Amino acid sequence: MKKWYGGVLTTSLLMFLVLGYCVMRKPVKESYVTSSLYFNMTNPLEWINAMAPPAAHHPEKINQVIPAEIVVSDLFIKRNLSAQEQQSLSTWYQLKRLTTHDLVLPNAIEAVKEATVAWNNLMSAVERDKLDTNDSSIKTGKQKQCPHFLSKTNATELDASGFKLRLPCGLNQGSSITIIGIPNGLLGNFRIDLTGEPLPGEPDPPVILHYNVRLHGDKITEDPVIVQNTWTIAHDWGEEERCPLPSDEKSKKVDELDQCNGMVGNVMSTRHVIATNKSSMVQDGAKSRKYFPFKQGYLSVATLRVGSEGIQMTVDGRHITSFAFRETLEPWLISEVRISGDIKLISVVASGLPTSEDSEHISDLEALKAAPLPPRKRLDLFIGVFSTANNFKRRMAVRRTWMQYDAVRSGQVAVRFFVGLHKNQMVNEELWNEARTYRDIQLMPFVDYYSLITWKTIAICVFGTEVVSAKFVMKTDDDAFVRVDEILSSMERVNTTRGLLYGLINADSQPHRSPDSKWFISPEEWSEETYPPWAHGPGYVVSSDIAKTISSKQRKGRLKMFKLEDVAMGIWISEMKKKGLEVKYEKEERIFNEGCRDGYVIAHYQSPREMLCLWQKIEESKRALCCGD
Repeated sequence: MKKWYGGVLTTSLLMFLVLGYCVMRKPVKESYVTSSLYFNMTNPLEWINAMAPPAAHHPEKINQVIPAEIVVSDLFIKRNLSAQEQQSLSTWYQLKRLTTHDLVLPNAIEAVKEATVAWNNLMSAVERDKLDTNDSSIKTGKQKQCPHFLSKTNATELDASGFKLRLPCGLNQGSSITIIGIPNGLLGNFRIDLTGEPLPGEPDPPVILHYNVRLHGDKITEDPVIVQNTWTIAHDWGEEERCPLPSDEKSKKVDELDQCNGMVGNVMSTRHVIATNKSSMVQDGAKSRKYFPFKQGYLSVATLRVGSEGIQMTVDGRHITSFAFRETLEPWLISEVRISGDIKLISVVASGLPTSEDSEHISDLEALKAAPLPPRKRLDLFIGVFSTANNFKRRMAVRRTWMQYDAVRSGQVAVRFFVGLHKNQMVNEELWNEARTYRDIQLMPFVDYYSLITWKTIAICVFGTEVVSAKFVMKTDDDAFVRVDEILSSMERVNTTRGLLYGLINADSQPHRSPDSKWFISPEEWSEETYPPWAHGPGYVVSSDIAKTISSKQRKGRLKMFKLEDVAMGIWISEMKKKGLEVKYEKEERIFNEGCRDGYVIAHYQSPREMLCLWQKIEESKRALCCGD
């Protein structure tokens, strides 16, 4: 009896302790969340009387391991597609092993999961369109989904003092959002948020850029300050970037522009006029104040512009801040602009937006379609072009320029764009129509995050050796102008058909160890002090034996994954060299990594307008001349 009584007492005590822990656990957790937001002081989704703060995230659920085969199963179901539609999926099914067994690149599992959702939605839309086409009672005409320009008239109210402007097809390099308004109200604080699409089941969208203007400071400073940050349901708030910079922080460069203009927060002299009976006298330095780009009650013209590395803000024509893109938070993901707080909006204009061409109004459409692949004939060169889904204008510029070389039009050289899926349904539908029209797009079975571009390199090798048979395989970008005739001449001059890496060779580079770098590589990812020789990404060529080995190794799951695709190619070739391959590194100084110089073979970072200008100069002068201002 005593033993039984003792057991009951012990059990009761244990239950009491467990219950006490559960009761105590919630207030501790709430206190932690509150404290976190207190110090971060951003909370972009806390709109004034409009929306609730982001739902609490659950890391224990996010970090659950999901078998890769289950994640990708829907991507590789055979669909009822025409032969023409199947052309854009020539490498799709050959990458199945890559996406199921090599999920070791950053964000790979997320990219494949998101692609599954996007692909199912796209295929449903394609099936609906086919049914609509067969039903004569339904109008098949579609309104253009990707406008080049949007304004405040397209916006909807977020609350009494805020607006949201939907961006149907995201942003890309060169896109801008101009906001004209007057900070007003009690404090004059306002927020601009560029948000993405929430995944199914997620209550709040990711914030790609949170731009928070606090005219009367915050808990950290009493002076005016701009705070920039990001937010996702998986990782919560990122690290704040403040302008003016804290005294112990050095300014970084983004697109060669300061993270924070050194003028912001510094004392500047002002001039004022002293009136007399006969004249006016200007007195310098009589007043001084700290410079800040926004002022309560005064009109401001602020422009957010998308660069290659980040987003820049100019106010009244002066550069103020830069914000580098963070991993998986890239400009093509932005689907909405949200503006709220103490600001009277006069105008909001989004311009330079990605927009697709209307093929019905293109007079030379047939000349822009890819030439048929010659059956049972070996190509001299296959060129794979990296592109992202909403870069419509860049692809059209390539089609109208260097894809018009005789070697490409005759089928001696084949060119294909390698494009991942978008999280936005409209963009995917436009991309699908583009692929069917021009027959030069290869869709990738993953969402197009920068950290996964190595998979595209592998897909190019697969296409160049297994879909077609090419003597040489080349990789380039959709903002690079390629002198196809000079590439072919160089291949003849080099006179090597095995073990070739041709390009702007870098033979003595080191990994970037700073976490702030876009190309940061940890010692775990690459332990050695230097990389093996590699060729810069704007354009390089490998011989077919190298491409074939890469394709074969990925199929067998033996290919080492590395997130910097051009360096990865160098690593793969180095491993082949260790196993006996005689490698020839052919350095081409006329490949320009940044910009253009006369006599170029490849000119990088060229806008669509510059691409057309370069082609015009080649046609008129038969020389590789750059385009001036």
